[in-house]
Amino acid sequence: MDKKTKMLICAAAAQWFINMIALVVQSRKRKRREAITYAPIDERDRMRREYFDNKVWKNDTTCVNMLRLRRAPFFQFCQLFRDRNLLKDTIHMSIEQQVAMFLHTVGHNVRNRVIGGNFGRSGEVVSRYFKKVLHAIGELRDELIRKPSLGTQKKIEGNHRWDPYFKDCVGVIDGTHVRASVTPDMEAAFRGRKKYTTQNVMAAVDFELRFTYVLAGWEGTSHDAVVLRDALGRENGLRVPQGYGC
Repeated sequence: MDKKTKMLICAAAAQWFINMIALVVQSRKRKRREAITYAPIDERDRMRREYFDNKVWKNDTTCVNMLRLRRAPFFQFCQLFRDRNLLKDTIHMSIEQQVAMFLHTVGHNVRNRVIGGNFGRSGEVVSRYFKKVLHAIGELRDELIRKPSLGTQKKIEGNHRWDPYFKDCVGVIDGTHVRASVTPDMEAAFRGRKKYTTQNVMAAVDFELRFTYVLAGWEGTSHDAVVLRDALGRENGLRVPQGYGC
């Protein structure tokens, strides 16, 4: 090995050594950076409780405005989840807070970012608990959604205005357009009579205005007859009692 080659090797080794020292120094500088500080957890929980006390549960008016429920039915609803073990309190979030975020979302059609800002939660937390509450409500479907009674309703029986025309009716079916968020390539199918994209939702209710069947998902341009035919043809779809027309 000649002298020139040795000099090149030594120079390369020296450069590598200098680079390694620079990396070590830079790494130590990063470690010495001041850590990001957050408010104490108990302080954040206190602020959240104050928000609920002042903005949600202050009185029946604010509760209805925020959650579409009065305070007494709301807390009964939450206690039902607790008794059935469908939802659980966590260290930093009670069942009442979980259900309140869900009801505020569906009652006002707001996004996770808005809920997160109002209730002091991250978007991931809002999304996670929304799914949990949605599943819990689904577990109550057999109690909340009941089959219509086949007998003539008391409000109709004997009433000269309604009896001749509705005595053989067991419920009402109608459709409504609900705003839908879809990808750009699907917007044409979901853009119908409204200025925005919608889905055509069909619902059946009894004479107490209780839902007995709901079918969602059809495009806003779909005809009501198409949606009804799909509901009647599904395995667990809309069932009309024998002897009754639809």
